[in-house]
Amino acid sequence: MMPKERRNEILKQLSANGKIDIEDLVSQLNVSAMTIRRDLAYLEENDKIIRTHGGAILNKPLVVESSFASKEGKFNDQKKMIAKKAVEYIQDHSTILLDSGTTTLEIAKLLKDKKTITVVTNDIKIAAELIDTDVKVIVTGGELQNNVGTLFGPLTEQMLKNIHVDVFFLGAHAIDFKAGVTAPTFEKASIKQLMIEASEKTWLVADSSKFDQKSLTKVCDLTQICGVITDHSISPGTTEKLNEYLEVVIVKGGEQS
Repeated sequence: MMPKERRNEILKQLSANGKIDIEDLVSQLNVSAMTIRRDLAYLEENDKIIRTHGGAILNKPLVVESSFASKEGKFNDQKKMIAKKAVEYIQDHSTILLDSGTTTLEIAKLLKDKKTITVVTNDIKIAAELIDTDVKVIVTGGELQNNVGTLFGPLTEQMLKNIHVDVFFLGAHAIDFKAGVTAPTFEKASIKQLMIEASEKTWLVADSSKFDQKSLTKVCDLTQICGVITDHSISPGTTEKLNEYLEVVIVKGGEQS
């Protein structure tokens, strides 16, 4: 096996497992430990991996907080398809909780003709979207996160501790099989946790770019969610793993699989 092929195989295994051990690679690739160390040194120099004691991990930075403007327009078609499917899980006369975010905002845009539902949200952009409609809207209150539109803090938390809703649509900054759903700040994670506790069912709505990513603070394990709605660009391997934890709904141009 040529060095390039060997290094690609190392990266492939890292993508699948998150970490690798030198001893395992020596056995699998039938080369010396010194050869593997040279490969790892090369990959580290090219910012592909981070070497650890006896092995390596992928050089994948944590997902950090982004402004609304920076997120708006990214994966927009996927978010609209996810939102269209999510609305099918909203029954008449139900109370739903919409997390802050661009995907949940797309859900709000499809609720304007609904007259018998109640929407609770901590996102002022979602509330503004529903101003001129017959939808009953409850805003959690709290401190405004500038450039994002999210409400958070003690007032928000107190409100969420005193409500109960039928369905919660959870947005995500990052999703990982071991880390679960994660958020970039402790405040965001705390709000999302309370939203899950306040809901009969929680649906994760996230485009495929959010998977195999980690952020700073844990929100929940995947087992705490009833299902996820995502787009068709998600890899078959990720879908297979997700099915071990929850229901997976994949959308493609209005189709479901």
